[in-house]
Amino acid sequence: MTLMQFVKPAGALAAFGLIGFAAMSIISPRVQADSNSDVQIGFAIAPVQLNLKGKNPALVGKGSYIVNAKADCNGCHNSLDLGGEWAAGHNPYFGQPKMVNAKGYLGGGSPFGPFPGQGIGGVGPLIIYSRNLTPDASGLPEGGHTFQEFLTIFRTGHDFDLAHPACPTLGAAGCIASPPFNASLLQVMPWPVYSNMSDDDLQAVYEYLSAIPCISHKGTVGLPSNLYQTCP
Repeated sequence: MTLMQFVKPAGALAAFGLIGFAAMSIISPRVQADSNSDVQIGFAIAPVQLNLKGKNPALVGKGSYIVNAKADCNGCHNSLDLGGEWAAGHNPYFGQPKMVNAKGYLGGGSPFGPFPGQGIGGVGPLIIYSRNLTPDASGLPEGGHTFQEFLTIFRTGHDFDLAHPACPTLGAAGCIASPPFNASLLQVMPWPVYSNMSDDDLQAVYEYLSAIPCISHKGTVGLPSNLYQTCP
């Protein structure tokens, strides 16, 4: 919206003031249509088969819209060991028809680094891997986290996995130099930005992540232990 769209003639502002209170209690049909459209688009662009049993379909659709059309979660949480972000022959950056690689969708394992610290087993610098966001055998996403834990992750960046403890202690994926880093926080996920999302949006994201297929990473060597899951 441009600045000029906020600038109204005095008479129009006065008229708006007379009807403003009544308008607050009315849900705009256009807003309803946009909201429904988000849900419909979310289902249309979901790259994997969804399990809607026991789920709120409206939340699942909205969550898919946020995850796949706004937040680009799979851009960081795709699984390189399972083929990466795009299906073979379907990388849009090569001018190919776009298709997400369902086998590695939101399974985590993309490397970020190096960071000051020690790698797995004390070898090399610390490499941080994106987390597995898919539901485990419990049906809860991101390694079996409850919604309240999920909210805490997004609001505060708290790392429930403690995947990169403060050096010199070695953890599942090595240790991180602390200071300057806070070892209890996620160092790659943009939680300072995502923390501004509403509870409703985060509930939708959580519902969607609980509906996607589980990825176990069984048979893969070299990933942090918290990325491996037991699938149903």
